[in-house]
Amino acid sequence: MLDTREPVGGLLRQWRQRRRLSQLDLACDAGISTRHLSFVETGRAHPSREMLLHLSEQLDVPVRERNVLLVAAGYAPIFPERPLTDPALTAARSAIDLVLERQKPYPAFALDRQWRIVASNAALPELYEGVAADLLEPPLNAMRLSLHPQGLAPRIVNLAEWRAHLLYRLRRQVELTADRALIDLLSEVSAYPAAADRSGKPPNVEHEIAVPFRIKTNAGVLSFFSMTTVFGTPADVMLSELALELFFPADDDTASAVQRLAASVRTAN
Repeated sequence: MLDTREPVGGLLRQWRQRRRLSQLDLACDAGISTRHLSFVETGRAHPSREMLLHLSEQLDVPVRERNVLLVAAGYAPIFPERPLTDPALTAARSAIDLVLERQKPYPAFALDRQWRIVASNAALPELYEGVAADLLEPPLNAMRLSLHPQGLAPRIVNLAEWRAHLLYRLRRQVELTADRALIDLLSEVSAYPAAADRSGKPPNVEHEIAVPFRIKTNAGVLSFFSMTTVFGTPADVMLSELALELFFPADDDTASAVQRLAASVRTAN
């Protein structure tokens, strides 16, 4: 966990160590001398705003934390953080809504950095049958919804594999961002009961290209794979942390079942 009470040099050193880089590695990547980097980290030299942003780019520091570095160095933050309802983000919100709507009848969600669902296409409500009411209260958290024993977990056919996949993604986020809220979320969901794999061994999903999500519903077992898309180079903190999670049918039976369910809803309406 990064100590945000550190001066800017100490924070840079923490990010460098978190990325497992030596001073020589970072200095070479950034095109500066090791001596100058050492002086910056120890506080003997004060980085300019441009140098600070350059080092942040080399270290792949999240946009939110770049603001923290700027403030620690005595500069004003330059990356705004606005809600999706802000008029300045109208174009981005329209693009998000379009992607979610076009994904129907398959589920799609917009998730913030803490896995909270900030928008969805409300497709396939059958997925949530039997889920505890408090887990469906806003703000919904996709990680809790999936892995909580009163959430989707009891009906996920390959729970051990899916749980390992989600926890791997969450651990990677913690490694990359050092986000305190994500650390707490990881601790919480890791403590949920875990399903045993048939082999008796923990699933290894680190090198898996696509881990299926297989869940029991009244229409049978539905199988999906998901794809995550993010904004390329956003200049807004919220947009930089937003991810669109799109689910696609993993087999013909699932595609047919979901199409039938969607058609029945249209007919009823």
